Amino acid sequence: MIREANGINHRLSKLNHPWNNGQVGRMNRTINEATVKRFHYEIYQKLQTHLADFMAAYNFAPRLKTLSGLTPYEYVAKIWTSEPNQ
Repeated sequence: MIREANGINHRLSKLNHPWNNGQVGRMNRTINEATVKRFHYEIYQKLQTHLADFMAAYNFAPRLKTLSGLTPYEYVAKIWTSEPNQ
C-alpha cells in the first residue's frame, strides 16, 4: 500500500468526535461555514456541486501559512517532484 510504503500510520478516531483530530475538525468547520451554514440547497445535487467547487477553489487558490505560502496543490506537487521514488 502507498500508505505503508510512505511510513504513514493509519489511526482511527472515535466516530462523530472530530475534535479528537484538530486538523480534521478545523477543516470540517471551514467546509460547513462555506456551504450549509451560508446557503440553503433545494436538492442534494446542488450541495454536491457547490462542495466540489469549494474544494477545487480551496486546493488551488489560497496560499497557506502552514504550507510555507503554497496552495495545498502546490505543496503536494512539490513533495512529489522532490521525492519521486516515494
